[in-house]
Amino acid sequence: MRRVSKVTAAAVGVTLALTATAACSSKPKDDKKSSGSSATPGGTQAAKIDFKACMVTDTGGIDDRSFNASSWAGLQQANKDLGVQVKYITSKTENDYVPNLNSLVNDKCGLIVAVGGLMADATKAAASTNKDQKFAIVDSSSIEPNVQGLEFNTAEAGFLGGYLAAGYSKTGKVATFGALPIPPVTVFMDGYVQGVKYFNQTKGKNVQVIGWDDVKGDGSLAGKFDSPADGERIANDFIAQGADVIMPVAGQTGLGAASAVQKSGGKASVIWVDQDGYESAQQYKSVFLSTVTKDIKSQVFNAVKAAATNQFTTKATIGTLANGGVGLAPFHDFDAKVPAELKTELNTVKADIVSGKIKITSKNQPKS
Repeated sequence: MRRVSKVTAAAVGVTLALTATAACSSKPKDDKKSSGSSATPGGTQAAKIDFKACMVTDTGGIDDRSFNASSWAGLQQANKDLGVQVKYITSKTENDYVPNLNSLVNDKCGLIVAVGGLMADATKAAASTNKDQKFAIVDSSSIEPNVQGLEFNTAEAGFLGGYLAAGYSKTGKVATFGALPIPPVTVFMDGYVQGVKYFNQTKGKNVQVIGWDDVKGDGSLAGKFDSPADGERIANDFIAQGADVIMPVAGQTGLGAASAVQKSGGKASVIWVDQDGYESAQQYKSVFLSTVTKDIKSQVFNAVKAAATNQFTTKATIGTLANGGVGLAPFHDFDAKVPAELKTELNTVKADIVSGKIKITSKNQPKS
């Protein structure tokens, strides 16, 4: 199994700057919605707020079925519910971060949302130069006085994913891999491995994790968010080693892993991340055991709403199991295959994480 680390994300997508009159969802080709007022349950139109919210994607692109798509969904919700204008620009490479952010500053956007921890330095630079501009950044702390951090403790939900994987596995081998060695990626994998370890400890089992060592902070990394071919290669390697549950934390690269599992003829299943994969990547829904979710959509929506109503704050938000900011998605087509005992245990484990009885030790967890 080839391991790649300490590399930058590869180029993906075509730079876009779309107003909400031709807005996209996590499936932009299929769902186009206009800006302006939105209908209320009583049949009247919600008042339109004169505000523009803009977003710069990471290199995974708007259609990654993951954190970029979730962030854009939050802006779309703001367009629908608040009537604000929304637009996004796609970063083809990391070199696009600064010019894309500056472009949106010049476009008079009321709030600029930067998607992904890789954009922290670029966002810090743009925010320090434009002190009157409001920013929010997904998967990063509040790095400047005019930047709100939108963070998620996915180690908690990843722990549940690892426990689920271990309890569901028939081969006694499960796996995970990431795109890049950055905290928003490795925090998922840390939690996953620790969840498997906890299962082994409490059940007297010896389920093996392939692909990540949470103690060393080292393992299988694709090196990019936009390469399904690499994801498929890595997943096939895992399957060949006997892994029957795989959790990719790699955006579009992870879709390649789902494809490999789908082609395996039932040899494995996938635990997706960020958005519920059963809903966001329906072409692979037959292989999704569950998803380790983080509610980016709500966090982004709330940031836009606050900025649009003069309540902007730079106090960072952290999604947890306790506040519903992270979690485990339904089992969907696998529901009847997941033993009732395992479902009960997962509820207990979740409660014990929330109460503090179970301590998760990932150094990549966001600081409260």
